[in-house]
Amino acid sequence: MVVGAAGAIGVVSAADRQVGNVERIENLDEVLVAVEGPAVNYLIIGSDSRDGSDPNSSDFGAIGGEGDVSGRRSDTIMVLRQEEDGNGAALLSLNRDLWVTHADTGRQQRINAAYNRGPEVLAATITSEYNIPINHVVDVDFFGFKQVVDTIGGTTLCFDVPVRDTKSGLDQPAGCNVLSGEQALAYARSRTFQEFRDGDWRTDGTADIGRVTRQQAFIAATVDQTLTKLQADPFLASELIDSTSSSLRLDPGLDPLAAAGTLRKAFSSGLTTYALPVEGANINGNSVLLMIQGPEAEGILNYFRGVGPLPVPPPVEPGG
Repeated sequence: MVVGAAGAIGVVSAADRQVGNVERIENLDEVLVAVEGPAVNYLIIGSDSRDGSDPNSSDFGAIGGEGDVSGRRSDTIMVLRQEEDGNGAALLSLNRDLWVTHADTGRQQRINAAYNRGPEVLAATITSEYNIPINHVVDVDFFGFKQVVDTIGGTTLCFDVPVRDTKSGLDQPAGCNVLSGEQALAYARSRTFQEFRDGDWRTDGTADIGRVTRQQAFIAATVDQTLTKLQADPFLASELIDSTSSSLRLDPGLDPLAAAGTLRKAFSSGLTTYALPVEGANINGNSVLLMIQGPEAEGILNYFRGVGPLPVPPPVEPGG
């Protein structure tokens, strides 16, 4: 998740030698749209792949190993829009439980299941379902996420009260805390988020909806802190690409050197975050999310389609 927002800054700013070590994603030729004009849409995929997981890692119990999850599913799905030659950026989070029609099969399933058949299927599904053109793809797994956060020295988040998630491993006291890669992943993955208020642990019942809100706040904080550190230490970009090269995949057409200036400028101008309005539903025994049709959804989608202005986003609370 964070590579798309923060780690991608390092990716597109690194030298040719380091970029050459990054794996390229095949089978995207018929899915990706050529860039026409100043705006660019990046599909950011956070994979839940456990390939290469370390049983000796302290968070192995919360993440699990290769035998716990087969294949790759999209744990986080975002579309990053770089606008007007880098004059601003916006991020659209797509809940992984969104009920959509898959582009390759025509069957209705959760959107995150499309990735199990390849990033090209997920990209095609987003385009066919929401009419959002995808120009580039950035794909990172859990381990790349942790490495990015650790490379920048952690991300500072502030909490009004103690927070935890016994399933993801999140456990943070009240106050402003510097989260390591392991702690940040536990926060970003949290779907049973709890706050300690009035002498009792209270669970956030919004599940994936609340998780997306927290992810967006985390990304905004990480981007801001990464930019500050990149200005103080230009060599940090090289360290980012080195640390994530084994966990990161890019589409073959992504030219990091050409994108470097505009993408960094876009983040420096501010990052606006959005999520589609959704409501819960039960379809054939599946607990899913349906997009609420209306002006709010259309306003957001039209912007990412490139046919509408930047809508006014709802406020995002930091921390919890």
